This record gives sequence, structure tokens and C-alpha cells, in this order.
Amino acid sequence: MLPQPLENLINRISDLPGIGRRQAARLAFFLLNQPVKELRGLAEAVTGIKSIKTCSRCFNFTEEDLCVYCRNKNRDQQIICAVEDAMDIATIEKTGQYKGVYHVLGGLISPLDKITPDKLKIKELFSRLKKEPVKELIMALNPTTEGDATILYIERLLKEAPIKITRLARGLSTGSDLEYADDSTMINALLGRK
Repeated sequence: MLPQPLENLINRISDLPGIGRRQAARLAFFLLNQPVKELRGLAEAVTGIKSIKTCSRCFNFTEEDLCVYCRNKNRDQQIICAVEDAMDIATIEKTGQYKGVYHVLGGLISPLDKITPDKLKIKELFSRLKKEPVKELIMALNPTTEGDATILYIERLLKEAPIKITRLARGLSTGSDLEYADDSTMINALLGRK
């Protein structure tokens, strides 16, 4: 039996996604051995995230009305990269190759999970495309059935729009072995060949 405050902490930590009870217990015991000053800093950081809101333009996380990418006049405002969620932006930014702006859809179309287009930020994307001089929309969605369905839905609705719609390339990764590639990867690699 553990003291109740420690048990409560383990239960709270294990409620976080991807963290089981054993890992939660390790983290709780680690925190138990930290100075009070460190714990206060952690508590302030946790409660401080409640000041974060979504960008009124692209739905990325921000503390202001517009996020850092929408405010940056050095970024190409005529290229929008549509992503599933805000975490995908960090992955794209890490490459240092993209200099446009973003639009966070807030998920992917998934009828089995009862996620329909009206539950995503697709209507807001179309509104942006009408108001802003956009020349390219990059669909940077996961290569899954849901990602493909979302891309297809958006492409169909924008087929008459004078906007270039592109997708991220797919196929074999560097260092991979053809022998172990699945059929879908091989098909995408052949279709996306340069």
C-alpha cells in the first residue's frame, strides 16, 4: 500500500495517453524525490498551458489572436499546408524546408469514429481559400484510409477552384529494402517516381 497522495499522483499520471501504471509509478517516485521548487515549477507549467488558445486563422496553438506562423510576414502566405493536428506542424518545421503557413483540420474524416467533415475545420479552410490569394494547398495528412478520405473530400470540393492542390510524396524510405516493402508502399513508390 502506498501513501494516498502518491497513489493519487500515479493514477493521474497513468491517465495520460501512452503511459501505463508502471511508467506512471516510476515518474511519481522520481517526482517524490525532487525539491519542492522543481515541483512548483512543474505545477506552474501544467496550469500555465490553460492560457493557450487556437489561432483565429489557422487553428494552431497560440497565446495571441494569430499564431507565430500567421503573424510572420516573411512566410509565404499564398501557400497553405493543411495538417491533421498542431503537432504535425512541429514535424514539418523541423525539416526547415517549408516556408508557407498552415491550417489545422483538427482530425481526419472517419465515418467509423463518427468524425464527419462538419466536425473538422474544413469549412474554415474553404472560407480562407475564398478570402485569401492562395496559389497552393499542400495536403500533409497521414497516409491512412482516413487521411486519403479527407484529401479526396477536399479535392472534390475544390476541383473547380484555381488552386494547385498537392500531397506529400509517398514511397520507399532511404535505406529500406525492397524485399520488405508492403504492396501499398511499392504502389506509391512506383506512382510517385521522379
